Amino acid sequence: MRFSILAACLLVSISVAQQDDIKKSVFRSESSVVLVPTLVKDEKGGLVYGLQAKDFVIEDDGVEQVAQLDETAESQPISLVIAIQTGRRAAREFGRMRGLRSVLEPILNSPHVESAVLFFDSHLDLALDFTNNSAAVAQRLQSLTPGDGGAAIVDALDLSVKLLSKRAEQRRRVLLLVSETRDHGSRWARQLEEIVARIGNSNVVVYALAFSPSKSQVLDTMRGTNRDEGRTTADIFAVVALTTNAMRRNIPKTVASMTGGEYGVFESLKGFETQIIAFDNHLYNRYLLSFQPKNARPGLHQIHVRLREAGKGTVMARSNYWASTGSQQ
Repeated sequence: MRFSILAACLLVSISVAQQDDIKKSVFRSESSVVLVPTLVKDEKGGLVYGLQAKDFVIEDDGVEQVAQLDETAESQPISLVIAIQTGRRAAREFGRMRGLRSVLEPILNSPHVESAVLFFDSHLDLALDFTNNSAAVAQRLQSLTPGDGGAAIVDALDLSVKLLSKRAEQRRRVLLLVSETRDHGSRWARQLEEIVARIGNSNVVVYALAFSPSKSQVLDTMRGTNRDEGRTTADIFAVVALTTNAMRRNIPKTVASMTGGEYGVFESLKGFETQIIAFDNHLYNRYLLSFQPKNARPGLHQIHVRLREAGKGTVMARSNYWASTGSQQ
């Protein structure tokens, strides 16, 4: 009897410890190098090419870092999740999305790209796991079926990031999210802090296309455009609160900002196709910057990326990452 009680206590202790480890794991990074995919546009919205590492300034919590530039980024293999909302009002948008398969064809046909397809309403449907079979991907994208009255955007985002985080480290991780702006029905909706941390721990870049957008705006600090705030020591809980509040207003826009991706709104077939063509083009034309943090402080770090020569272009880059003691990502 005494042995049984001791064994039961031991099992409870192990279970509690495992749960504690799981909670802590969302703040744990896996690499000593922080990757910062960066897009640079000129005043007309065109891409700026030919820049070198010396042309960029990267600041981590206001402290300039030594920027590195991966010259082989264009040939780097890509893991892509295409997540499409099918619930709530999404069925009204299917006609405007019908060109998705054909416009994405150049990407899907690349031997260096593997794709997965996720449909979601109030439930998640991983319609196709990662594959190099472009015909299979195209077929799934052509078979959009109206879902129920839900739009579990946060759940879909969380699953997509988890899937991408498991792909090989040398692959670029990309999420193409097509949805409305507000969540309806996610079980994670009240735990956005963990989602924010998980995104900060990943190297996923999010491209978001939204319909029926809200009028709320994401704070400039989400993209690191406020230089003064970027030079202060980060208040983890304050920044997370701002981020989660912004996500409640407009999830796709907030997450795209966090990851250095792009956010667009479509109201027509032509507008949707224009956005997807831009996605095709920008996917292969990001500068893959990186740095090894000088400060190993655990917690939230804010990143600000700018051009050393002001006025040469507008920079879109990852705005934060999470780090644990002795390691960052």
